[in-house]
Amino acid sequence: MLVTGAAGSIGSSFAAYAARRFELRLSDRRSRALERLSAFGEVVAADLADLGSLTDACAGVDTVVHLAGDPKPDAGWPSVLENNIVGTFHAFTAAQRAGCRRVVFASSVHAVIGHPETRQVRVDDPVWPTSLYGVSKCFGEALGRQMSEAGLSVVALRIGAYNPEGAIIPAKFANCLLSPADLNQLLERSILAEDVRFAIVNATSDTGANRLDPTPAIELLGYVPGTA
Repeated sequence: MLVTGAAGSIGSSFAAYAARRFELRLSDRRSRALERLSAFGEVVAADLADLGSLTDACAGVDTVVHLAGDPKPDAGWPSVLENNIVGTFHAFTAAQRAGCRRVVFASSVHAVIGHPETRQVRVDDPVWPTSLYGVSKCFGEALGRQMSEAGLSVVALRIGAYNPEGAIIPAKFANCLLSPADLNQLLERSILAEDVRFAIVNATSDTGANRLDPTPAIELLGYVPGTA
């Protein structure tokens, strides 16, 4: 498995979780944080801007878990374009060129955050981003659909409010919290799921009043949500 953005918060948590389950190749820009992950798998420096290096990183890989990009909801257009749109295109294209079976794409609640807070959002509801970051996640989902028509299996996880210990989460996201344990479980189940050509699933823990409908993740992937 290739994990892009492996030195980030989600990537490093998943690397530690998945090291005994999968043979990991961990990719990010050169950084001390990436080198610290060498205990969990092979580390490879690769920039999202460099399609060639990403294609090389995908060689012999079954599944690409694409976590890399600018994670800031208020990111400006230059960064969104370079990291979340061009970078995502390169990640999908590299996976396809290398003959990978699947891409697991880290989408976001920000793809649908504009829906009223009073209703639960289903995966078949229209996208409704309120930021360029959200737009970039809609792009990644649409690109995944297009790539799936050419034979690449794609699972897009609409990640809720990621909630590691000590995180400060705005109150408006309290009903879509996602614990590290639940996200790690979802990533693993997304890798292992059989007979999935394309799917978008909501990634949320059990908050008691889930803003994101978890049913597709439960039914399609066998996800068992815990509490955030």
